[in-house]
Amino acid sequence: MKRAMLSMVAAVLAGGVVACSPEPPQQDKASPEAAGDWTRPPVIQRVERAGSALVASGLAEPDARVVLRSDGGGAFAASADASGRFEIRLPAPAEHLLLRPETQVGQDTAPSPDRLLILAAGQGPIVVLRPGGPTRRLDAAPVLGAVDSDGRMRLASGRAPGLAQIEVRSGGETVQVDPDAQGRWSVMLAPHDGPDQIQVAGRDFNWPGEPGSPAGGLAVERIGSGWRVAWTGPGGARQATWLPDLGAP
Repeated sequence: MKRAMLSMVAAVLAGGVVACSPEPPQQDKASPEAAGDWTRPPVIQRVERAGSALVASGLAEPDARVVLRSDGGGAFAASADASGRFEIRLPAPAEHLLLRPETQVGQDTAPSPDRLLILAAGQGPIVVLRPGGPTRRLDAAPVLGAVDSDGRMRLASGRAPGLAQIEVRSGGETVQVDPDAQGRWSVMLAPHDGPDQIQVAGRDFNWPGEPGSPAGGLAVERIGSGWRVAWTGPGGARQATWLPDLGAP
């Protein structure tokens, strides 16, 4: 049975706007010492432009093969070094590109539940989508980097380097949240019908609401001052993600 991903995260929380402790960065979870005998999925930490190409880099099993697969069957791969660091060079896509990272060690394959999304041929946002969790922006983004939703709950997140605490306002509720050591923060917001204004650290953002189409697969649209993406995670659960522009009002 398909389940609403963010609703599962919020099942133990009371109604209203509830602050969440910032989730530790994935690279901390994937340090080489943490693997034990298990094959870890790779962690994408950066995507940078190199001429007409893009270079995705991150951390995986030492000496493992790291693969980024598209739904269309294309794949890009490289080997991690002895410390687990890897770089995968791929041509800048013609349009939008959604990739599934995986690690291969011998006969073992460890697919990641996350998805790497590159919008507008690399000219738009570049993000790591996380089922049931906050989207991680790899491009330049405002203090509110993303709003993830599943039709029931909303999860706002972003980065606020240098701020010890930020204030988030939505739907008449106000909450204080403490960013982590990397400046990342996330907070669960109450459900809201239609568009909503979300204020983060004194700056207003106009969330456009849920996408109207329940169709499967990847759906990307330019709406207001940002991008709205609908995608399908493991198990077939649908999640929508809004990515405000750096200069979004």
